[in-house]
Amino acid sequence: MRDKGLTVLTGVVFIAGLAAIYAAFIYAPPERFMGDLQRLMYFHIGSAWAAMLAFFMVFVYGVGYLFTRRPSFDRLALASAEVGVFFTTLVLITGPIWARPVWNTWWTWDPRLTTTLILWFIYIAYLLLRSSISDDTRRRVVASIFGIIGFLDVPIVHFSVTWWRSIHPNVITGGTINMAPAMTQALMVNGIAFVLLYVLLTWLRARLEAAREEVARLQHRVYERASDRTVEEHGGSGADIS
Repeated sequence: MRDKGLTVLTGVVFIAGLAAIYAAFIYAPPERFMGDLQRLMYFHIGSAWAAMLAFFMVFVYGVGYLFTRRPSFDRLALASAEVGVFFTTLVLITGPIWARPVWNTWWTWDPRLTTTLILWFIYIAYLLLRSSISDDTRRRVVASIFGIIGFLDVPIVHFSVTWWRSIHPNVITGGTINMAPAMTQALMVNGIAFVLLYVLLTWLRARLEAAREEVARLQHRVYERASDRTVEEHGGSGADIS
């Protein structure tokens, strides 16, 4: 059933991806001043939404693990963090490409850009922290706490354009999207496509981590049995000599 569900989700993501590309490049009209360059916005914002969802789920899975101690929550937190870093990297790449012709610079220490870069570093540190702790239980507890605390930067990123003076465009104000209807629809299609892609990538990464842990357990069991057999053989030969 899991494999069937994964196959269905993969098909849905593929169709959503095609719809997103069509909406961004064909359905949506060019922006009045930026022209076709503005089409980067659909992928930029879609990646940002997927990244924010990913880090929120790291928070949720971290809380879930601390309360239940179920390894599956920790695997999902790891998978979500890695996928979130991937989408944040896309945000940090597409942002400067979009900004260069508009702001005449690749990067400016705007509050939204700065807090997003900090968010990227936080979850890179989260992944490095996990790889530096060998004990499974301690790694899961420390990573859960770090993921929960790291999520505090997400609302800061979201509200940065209203808390501080910012030149970063804000297309959503007061719950209203300030764009033409066709652009809004293209943005929604891309947002849904990126969220579905997040779900698929997280599912695949969590399954991979579960398989890795199972292989590690089997290797440990084989090692223990080999060690016991070696001890028995040495003990037997010692008895024969005596």
